[in-house]
Amino acid sequence: MASSALRNGTSKAPLKVERPLSVNSAIKTSNRQKASQPSPSGTRRTISGSLAGPGNKDDGAVSARVRVAVRLRPRNAEELVADADFADCVELQPELKRLKLRKNNWDSDTYQFDEVLTECASQKRVYEVVAKPVVESVLEGYNGTVMAYGQTGTGKTFTLGRLGEEDTAARGIMVRSMEDIFADISPDTDSVSVSYMQLYMETIQDLLDPGNDNIAIVEDPKTGDVSVPGAIVAEIRDQQSFVELLRLGEAHRFAANTKLNTESSRSHAILMVHVRRTVKGRPYRDLPLPTENGNASLLHKSFQAPLVRKSKLVVVDLAGSERIDKSGSEGHTLEEAKSINLSLSALGKCINALAENSPHVPTRDSKLTRLLRDSFGGTARTSLIVTIGPSPRHRGETASTIMFGQRAMKVENMVKLKEEFDYKSLCRKLERELDKVLAENERQKKFFEDEIEKISIEAQERISMAERKYADSLECERLKYQKEYMEAIRKLEEQWKINQQKLSNGRLEKEAKDKGIDETRVQEAAGLSASDDVVELKKLLQKEIQLRQAADQEINDLKSQLVQPKKLETADNVEFLKLGKMLEDEARQKQKLEEEIQVLKNQLLQMSFEADETRRSLDRGGSGKIFTGIDALMAAVKHPYTKDSGNGQKASIAKLFEQVGLQKILSLLESEDPDVRIHAVKVVANLAAEEANQERIVDAGGLTSLLMLLRSSEDETIRRVAAGAVANLAMNETNQELIMDQGGISLLSATAAEAEDPQTLRMVAGAIANLCGNDKLQTKLRGEGGIKALLGMVRCAHPDVLAQVARGIANFAKCESRASTQGTKSGRSLLIDDGALPWIVQNANNEASPIRRHIELALCHLAQHEVNAKDMIAGGALWELVRISRECSREDIRTLARRTLTSSPTFQTELRRLRIEC
Repeated sequence: MASSALRNGTSKAPLKVERPLSVNSAIKTSNRQKASQPSPSGTRRTISGSLAGPGNKDDGAVSARVRVAVRLRPRNAEELVADADFADCVELQPELKRLKLRKNNWDSDTYQFDEVLTECASQKRVYEVVAKPVVESVLEGYNGTVMAYGQTGTGKTFTLGRLGEEDTAARGIMVRSMEDIFADISPDTDSVSVSYMQLYMETIQDLLDPGNDNIAIVEDPKTGDVSVPGAIVAEIRDQQSFVELLRLGEAHRFAANTKLNTESSRSHAILMVHVRRTVKGRPYRDLPLPTENGNASLLHKSFQAPLVRKSKLVVVDLAGSERIDKSGSEGHTLEEAKSINLSLSALGKCINALAENSPHVPTRDSKLTRLLRDSFGGTARTSLIVTIGPSPRHRGETASTIMFGQRAMKVENMVKLKEEFDYKSLCRKLERELDKVLAENERQKKFFEDEIEKISIEAQERISMAERKYADSLECERLKYQKEYMEAIRKLEEQWKINQQKLSNGRLEKEAKDKGIDETRVQEAAGLSASDDVVELKKLLQKEIQLRQAADQEINDLKSQLVQPKKLETADNVEFLKLGKMLEDEARQKQKLEEEIQVLKNQLLQMSFEADETRRSLDRGGSGKIFTGIDALMAAVKHPYTKDSGNGQKASIAKLFEQVGLQKILSLLESEDPDVRIHAVKVVANLAAEEANQERIVDAGGLTSLLMLLRSSEDETIRRVAAGAVANLAMNETNQELIMDQGGISLLSATAAEAEDPQTLRMVAGAIANLCGNDKLQTKLRGEGGIKALLGMVRCAHPDVLAQVARGIANFAKCESRASTQGTKSGRSLLIDDGALPWIVQNANNEASPIRRHIELALCHLAQHEVNAKDMIAGGALWELVRISRECSREDIRTLARRTLTSSPTFQTELRRLRIEC
């Protein structure tokens, strides 16, 4: 046993302590237990380390043994009467946690368990010792499993799935677990989602959606985690919603009446609870964002990825093991019992292999062991409760159950804490911040542009005002100088007149001299007049000089006023340059933010790409039959199951067929209720899967009704199932001709062109592939677009669809080859005419074995007709034929390819030219 620090936990090597052990939920319950407790083997184990941080993917794993508790059911009414004279076959010693199994009155075997619960133990006590430590561990970030195992009728469903609506004390582990989870989480930052399924007859069915009845199991190739992505994952917010989901799931679960249990579960129920929690109170790691000049960027300092913990709680209510002679099972119930016992046997083999440290654990023998891969030998903390009965009549089953629990106690899991950074949340936060920055940038840019425009308009107005003022000043000066000029001209004219008068006076003086006038008086008068003119002219000149100086001063003032707007314009240009530089800085910052966001988006795209690759690889792994399950029709075709009123057993399809009648079932195909049509077409499809029923279905008009559904129905499910039914009918040669005569290939081609669902395309491709195998219908099938429809469906890229397309092409090529050999066909292959050869060559070496095998056969059949040889050489098919003749895994296909190459003169000539030996 483990020390008080960890219940039932061991570590294979000392671990470096990185944080306290509070992450282990077992610490919360260790104070209620003793400091140490002896293990069943008598050894003591301790842990010297703790769980590592989220940065180490492989460190921090702690070994934790599977804890096993045994619960004894009280005697029922039948046992009180039948076994009244006999003592119980088991004796419990709960204080010592031991159980004694009586061999006879004087001898018994003793077994040690982690917990021993008597028939008086309450549901609350069972939950606290079995499931509560696991639930607390799940709330801390670890995966956990709680499972019930035991004989039918010993109380497994009562222990796990009791709703307790009438008596709250009777609530089971499922309801109590969710109560503790909702009490501990925060609705604002945490989330809880639930899936509820059943494993019935090796088929996983969704209890929350009965129509989803063939769900695949997906395993992560890197981590080994097992998931069921096809099941509904319902997010719940309160306890009432969870109880409603449980009630809905229990209504859809299979049950039957047997001699051992009036309500015996006929399927394994699996409840998956996904808890996502945001870690509080711890520093977040900075993102490794780029730096500039040795300094962390703004985002590197401001934004940090939130840390989340994702954990999963799996509660498994196994169907009870039973002996056929004791349970009285027969008919379909017998088949159910066989399936249950086989899956439980596979689980027992895995437990034995893990307990014995076997190098091989056969987890793939059953879907149950694949689902529980993480619970036994994986990374989950697991608690197992084995339920037994006291009756000595069932001592063998009780002993088997006890030994199963003893072996399970030897299994050790490596419990790991699952923490990761929520990069999606950080990306959304960064996108919001980027939007804010871009909006602010746009706002500032618009503000700067408005300011620049405002300054430009103001400068332009100033320049215009200065120009107008300068022009007005120039006009004033021009008018002033013009006026002065005219005044000067007028004065000069007056002076000229005076001079003319003086000349006249000179002539008069001469005349006076002639007349004897005194010469002296004349000279004096002339000298006085000349000096007065000179003084007057000097005054005018001085005044003209002063006016000229004043005009020059005015011109200089105007020039200085013109220089000032130019200086303002220069200052505006400098401001423009500054604003432009600021815009460039903002653009660089925006580009840097976009680069940082792109880094985060690339990381998210990488993770999404890896998840998609994993999903596609898993999808390529499985391709089942067209129809594997039987969907029962309810009384009014409204419920998924029908029970026989006599003994409560579900009526099989054959019994329903005999009781209801084919005509009534076919009439339901035209019902106005879509649910009725869906269930009716499923019943017809399953009946068509049996060759004995096909003739009756066709004679009753079933084929016509199915083709009518393909033509008129818009429901994807109806079209998918109807196409599958037509595919089943198309396996009969007589029905193939009827399908073609009623325009079936045109309807299938139209359905293929409109459908997007891979399963619908798989059904349509399967039907066309069956029709391609009829020699008589090849020309008509090709004329109505059958080959074009097959090639069009390769757009889906789903492996199952491609496998059916390849099968159809192989059938068509085989019929053509047979017709060419018999001489009934000549000319190039219709497949080559319709452009199928490039796709055939491209997929000749496909990874999927069904696709590759059919394509290899198609190539060999095409090559048998000499007229196709040149086209095949041009299309690269010769190289694939050579490869097939050397590397094909099937001897018959290798032989066929080799014989085809050696018998064709065209191929031999090309091989000699290329110097290839075949």
